[in-house]
Amino acid sequence: LSAGHDGEPTLSGTYVDYDPSPREYDLAVAQTVLRVHNRVTDLYNQPMNQLEQQLRLTVEALRERQEHELVNNTDFGLLHNTDLKQRLTTRTGPPTPLDMDDLLCRRRKTKFFLAHPRAIAAFGRECTRARIYPDTAILDGKRVHTWRGVPILPCDKIPITDTGTTSILAMRTGEDDAGVIGLRPKSLPDEYQPGLNVRFMGISDRAVTSYLVSAYHSAAVLVPDALGVLDHVETGS
Repeated sequence: LSAGHDGEPTLSGTYVDYDPSPREYDLAVAQTVLRVHNRVTDLYNQPMNQLEQQLRLTVEALRERQEHELVNNTDFGLLHNTDLKQRLTTRTGPPTPLDMDDLLCRRRKTKFFLAHPRAIAAFGRECTRARIYPDTAILDGKRVHTWRGVPILPCDKIPITDTGTTSILAMRTGEDDAGVIGLRPKSLPDEYQPGLNVRFMGISDRAVTSYLVSAYHSAAVLVPDALGVLDHVETGS
């Protein structure tokens, strides 16, 4: 707020454009059919519930597919929805501490880096070459590498090209911080987990019970600087 030539207060500062037609996101779905023979659940349900165990493995496979889609989907995947101003390239090929600093300083409250395990190993070699020893932290009971206090999380869904190059992502998350958020239905019929339901499809004449397992998902980058990518990261041998 500042004073104008006539002494009246006027507004000054930075303005954010209002988009009258914001993007609408359609939820993607990963589906599979779980088939269990009734003989299995009748005779082998002790000491483990066979249906529950088969369902657990099926859900884990669907979650892996979800993770792949959230990174690589051409419509809403993180690699394809990074603002061009937030895409950087490495200085010399392998990911150096300076490259990671460049990626980190582009946004406030960076929650974590996301990198292929081979990219994390390449960064470790560059740190050793520079006689820098990054710290580690315990996250969800597992020890992970950090850079400037920001966890570097492994993700094997980030692709590596035939020439051995990949990308490293850095992101701010959460709606309150205008970051990257995941999208799912608020509720579903026959919901088994958030965004995932299991629906009974019937029993065949061969006594096989079928269940349709569906997981609905998408992702949105609320503000362009919430997501950044370091491209052309050489993983080496």
